[in-house]
Amino acid sequence: MRCSILVFALFTMLGVASAQNSVLSTLPVHSSSSATVVTTAKPGLSDHAPRYQLRKGDSFELQFAFSPEFNQTVTVQPDGYITLKSVGTISAEGLTIPELTQNINQAYSGILRDPVITINLEDFDKPYFVVAGQVGKPGKYDLRSDITITEAVAIAGGFTEASRHSQVILFRPGANGMTEARAVNVKKMLKAQNLMEDVHLRPGDLIFVPQNRISKIQRYLPTSNLGFYGYPGTF
Repeated sequence: MRCSILVFALFTMLGVASAQNSVLSTLPVHSSSSATVVTTAKPGLSDHAPRYQLRKGDSFELQFAFSPEFNQTVTVQPDGYITLKSVGTISAEGLTIPELTQNINQAYSGILRDPVITINLEDFDKPYFVVAGQVGKPGKYDLRSDITITEAVAIAGGFTEASRHSQVILFRPGANGMTEARAVNVKKMLKAQNLMEDVHLRPGDLIFVPQNRISKIQRYLPTSNLGFYGYPGTF
């Protein structure tokens, strides 16, 4: 009688887990900003690498080709502004280097004729990626070279016994504070020995490895009968 109850509970839990996964796959993904992201089962990720945008605390060397007396080291202040010699403050946070170059040219146009400036970043937020979920060493890692999802998982200690290899989720920051998401079947790629769909990472990417179904219910199974209840054919 007890065995029958356990078997019934087991299959009931699997049904609930399957239904939850179906619902979660249709939910939108939210970014840290007020904007929301609508994703599909297999959305396409943007292959365009966005240019670096200045952040608070970044510093750079500002050099004037024909007016070296205006050369200076500039730091983005906590309010997002920078202070320039002789012209005061202008906004810099969120701008790319070409955008900031244009704004500084305009700021100095009142005292310099056609200034030629160069901006060299010195201290800035280094490119990184994050691996979370069921991996050996979840965490934030420097993106020092061109790597893929499978390589990133290996760097983070590899999959664990509880990993769901067939549904690794890649979250990628997009334009206007939006986030793109895609499910990648790493298990299928490795089994087929074909890495053509192994996505190359971009700065800020988040890889999430979910937990598999068996590991979710394993704690509810009696250890003395684990061989019976955990038989792969039942899943």
